[in-house]
Amino acid sequence: MERRCRLEKGRVVLLEEVLNESITMARHNIEEKNPNLTNKDAVAKQVGVGAVMFHDLKNFRMNDIELSLEEMLRFEGETGPYVQYTYARACSILRKAKWKIEHADQISSPSWEKEWKVVSLLTEFTMAIKRAYENFDPSQIAKYIVDLAQAFNKYYGDVKILEDNAEQQARLALVYSVTIVLKEGLRLLGIEAPEEM
Repeated sequence: MERRCRLEKGRVVLLEEVLNESITMARHNIEEKNPNLTNKDAVAKQVGVGAVMFHDLKNFRMNDIELSLEEMLRFEGETGPYVQYTYARACSILRKAKWKIEHADQISSPSWEKEWKVVSLLTEFTMAIKRAYENFDPSQIAKYIVDLAQAFNKYYGDVKILEDNAEQQARLALVYSVTIVLKEGLRLLGIEAPEEM
């Protein structure tokens, strides 16, 4: 049996066609944004397939959805590439800092004032999984990781994470925690998390 997908103009196409077009568009976006990326084809596949899957899973299963590849592949908003890009950005911060989990024992006690929204969202991950499981609703996880990505990006914009001060190690540990949860949230949805985009 062929899997079919209805595009916004009512034309029925094979899911394979949608995925191939999504991968091609993702490759084009990557070429524009990061032409020096070493593994463009692999990342384009992760982003292209992930965009389609995320778009499907972020919506409650009983709701009708419209399919627009341009919208799905945006790097902002409630999209898979937005979450994947946030994960890749967080990984980049850790690489720049040469941070490893062993550094966690060097953490001083920060005020957590600016970090509070991200920290509180991190504590809600297990509840999002539980809601998804109990209601057979993967959109609970998708919505949760979008919220976490948005909170992290706001935090990233407000705080100089790599600034060498007494709170740097605590902030990097927070970034590390975000990478773990975003990657696991994507994995639960069947989506890969590229470390570079």
